Amino acid sequence: MSNPTIKSVELPDRIALSYVEQGDRSGIPVLLLHGVTDSWYSYQPVLPHLPASMHVFALTQRGHGDSSHPMSGYRFNDFASDLAAFMDALEIRSAVIVGHSMGSSVAQRFAIDYPDRTAGLVLVGSFVNFRSNPDVQAIWDAAISTLTDPVDPDFIRDFQQSTLAQPVSPTFFAGVISESMKVPAHVWRAAFAGFLETDFSDEIKQIAAPTLVIWGDRDTFCPWSEQESLMAAIAGSQSIVYRDAGHALHWEQPDLFASDLVSFIETLSQR
Repeated sequence: MSNPTIKSVELPDRIALSYVEQGDRSGIPVLLLHGVTDSWYSYQPVLPHLPASMHVFALTQRGHGDSSHPMSGYRFNDFASDLAAFMDALEIRSAVIVGHSMGSSVAQRFAIDYPDRTAGLVLVGSFVNFRSNPDVQAIWDAAISTLTDPVDPDFIRDFQQSTLAQPVSPTFFAGVISESMKVPAHVWRAAFAGFLETDFSDEIKQIAAPTLVIWGDRDTFCPWSEQESLMAAIAGSQSIVYRDAGHALHWEQPDLFASDLVSFIETLSQR
C-alpha cells in the first residue's frame, strides 16, 4: 500500500494539523479520527477500500504524528474544538465523523457540542465512561503517570500489540510503532489524564445524529457494557459486532470495516 500525500493546515490558535485527503470533493465529507498515540496512518489500511465518491479526510490530532505538539490542550473539548476549526479551514459545513478509541470520544464530544455539523457518527471501540474503566486506570498507574522521554519503543510496541486479537501486516505494524514514537511523553500523560476525568453518561443522550457502533468481541480495552450504554442513550443507534476482532478492528479487517462504513453512509443519503 502506498501512502497518500500528507497535507497540513494551521488553525487560528496556530496549531497545525496533518491530514490526508482522498475522493470526490463533491462527495459527502467523512472525517476519520484515530486513537491515542496513533495518527492518520491508523486508517492507512482502510483508505484503499473506500470509494472515490466519498470525500475522506484522515486527520492527525494535536500532539500526535506530524501535527503540533503543544504542552497543553489534551481534553476532549480541545480535540473537538480543533475538529471544528479544521472543518472551518477547509470549508466543510458538516461531515460524518468516524472515531476509533480516543477518536470515538472526540467524536462523541463533537456531536454533543456541534450537532448541526454532525451528519452521522461512527464509534469504533468506544467508551462512555473512562473514569470507571479499571484497565485505563491500571495502565495509568503502572506506566503512563511517570512516563518520560524518550518513550521506550518496547513499551510502545506492547501497548499497540495489546489492541490486536489477530495479526496484521508487519510492515503496517512497524509504521504504527513509528508513528507512536513521534508522540512525546507529556502528550501520553495529558491524554490519559483527560481520559480519567471523562464520563459522558449524562450527555450522550443529547446526540441526535444517526449513529453506528462497531465493536470487536475480543476487545480487551472496551467492554460490551460500554457499547450497550451507548446504544441505550443514543436514540436509533445501530451496532455491528466483529467476531474474533480486537480493539483495533479496522487494522485487522479493513475491507469489512470500509464496507460497513460505506453501507452506513449510503443509508444517510436515504434519510
